[in-house]
Amino acid sequence: MIAGERQFHIACKAGDVGRYCLLPGDPGRSEKIARYLDHAVHVATNREFVTYTGTLLGEKVSVVSTGIGGPSAAIAMEELANIGAETFVRVGTCGGIRLDVKSGDLVVATGAVRMEGTSREYAPIEFPAVADFDVLTALVDAARASGRAWHAGVVQCKDSFYGQHSPERMPVSCELQNKWEAWKRLGVLASEMESAALFTVAAARGVRCGSVFHVIWNQERNAAGLDQIRDEDTDSAIRAGVEAVKLLIQRDRAQ
Repeated sequence: MIAGERQFHIACKAGDVGRYCLLPGDPGRSEKIARYLDHAVHVATNREFVTYTGTLLGEKVSVVSTGIGGPSAAIAMEELANIGAETFVRVGTCGGIRLDVKSGDLVVATGAVRMEGTSREYAPIEFPAVADFDVLTALVDAARASGRAWHAGVVQCKDSFYGQHSPERMPVSCELQNKWEAWKRLGVLASEMESAALFTVAAARGVRCGSVFHVIWNQERNAAGLDQIRDEDTDSAIRAGVEAVKLLIQRDRAQ
């Protein structure tokens, strides 16, 4: 797509979105996040991409849902970058892997395991998928100030939700289960589906990206017989993402 033109998938054009964008996966979460902005208005809905734009601290900020997985997340980032977006904060959910990552905690991704396909069409597999340092720092500061339990570290990204949750019935079960054991032994915090693609696309496009997640469940804690309660309240992650954007706006202005 030509920069500035109305983009084919997100149905937005230059001027419709701000330099700063919050990226939920769930289209239904766009409106929820938009309530944290000032003077937010609905801009467009097309496929899984639901866009709102408002302001924070007087700066134009947008919320754009990306759907599930790397392919649609990459499309959203590509098209948003085409029309002027420069800084992205993914606000999503994840499942814990490391045993101390509990339901209701926050996870800030420092980097992502590229166990998905989208990023391979942008960079060789040897290239690491890492968060932008400024965005990461803002997210860590926001998580620390939230009063919630939080963790910062590597997350794992995959394309198949059921490959994670029902690996034993897959024809490649041995590969899936062996790699899962490797992620556990390497201290990977949690599993989700978009950050590896987003971090790699951001590097290719020269934009900034970071991710914060609400932990819904930890299958390893469940398997170990440890206490946990399924938690689907994403407000803490949303607030952390919004506060991180505010910090970035302030820090960018100070520079």
